Amino acid sequence: MTTGKSPLGNDRLEDDPFALFADWFEQAKQTEINDPNAMALASVDESGMPSVRIVLLKDVGADHFVFFTNYTSRKSAELLATKKAAFVIHWKSLRRQIRVVGSVTKASAEESDAYFATRSRASQIGAWASDQSSELATRQTLMDKVAEFDTAYPDEVPRPPHWGGFVVSPQEIEFWADGDARLHDRFRYERNQAGLWQAQRLSP
Repeated sequence: MTTGKSPLGNDRLEDDPFALFADWFEQAKQTEINDPNAMALASVDESGMPSVRIVLLKDVGADHFVFFTNYTSRKSAELLATKKAAFVIHWKSLRRQIRVVGSVTKASAEESDAYFATRSRASQIGAWASDQSSELATRQTLMDKVAEFDTAYPDEVPRPPHWGGFVVSPQEIEFWADGDARLHDRFRYERNQAGLWQAQRLSP
């Protein structure tokens, strides 16, 4: 026998999905053991074949999400070609997930520089050494390149020109909360032609 009670405790939808995202994200930071900012990012190639991988969400603005990567990677090639992406964040500890669909642009050089400066030196050197997604002969080949760039930059490590951020500007954000007997809470926010968010409750 199910109670029929909403897992979120009420039927009111927030006006701003980013405010709700921030609330859920703060809760996840307290309950997730590892990487509460991990998200499964999907892209498609020129034939329409999708691919997905885990990346880390590094910034949330008033109307966008930001992650960083190698611009020569497979995902970057697909994102730059289509200018579209989707991602989902799943928090097992909270039994919640958030799905996002939107357009993609490169982050500014200034934003990429600022984040790169916060990374550990080892990660900075790794960004230079790794030709992400390309074929690698041996592990030692990679480690030799790490040593090469470690020597080349004994002090401050500049951001590689092939590395930086992507900004996802959502057209759709869906929130999902687990409910008894699979009677989940689902509600979707979509931007209308005026750029305002409109919310709908969905069947589980």
